[in-house]
Amino acid sequence: MYMSIGEMLDELALKARKDPQLKEDLKATRLAPNPLAAFCEKCRSCGYPVYDMDLLQAGEEAYAAMRRSTNGGGENSPLLEGEDDYYEMFFAGLEE
Repeated sequence: MYMSIGEMLDELALKARKDPQLKEDLKATRLAPNPLAAFCEKCRSCGYPVYDMDLLQAGEEAYAAMRRSTNGGGENSPLLEGEDDYYEMFFAGLEE
């Protein structure tokens, strides 16, 4: 069964909320010289095939779909801040 990047990140976040060590390991990736690559590597080590470009593209595609669905998707569509960044949204959700 195929899982989207969003579904994989949601599942990983649920696991991290229940496993303090996993949560700390994920947060520690933010201190790496290349945080996004370190984060994706940790995702893969947990069984989630998340890669840098896939993560970035998934956020952009989701954001584009949201923009198209609001006010006809034209230039007058509201700016949806942060909605295109699954990486930052993951960490924001992890802190909830």
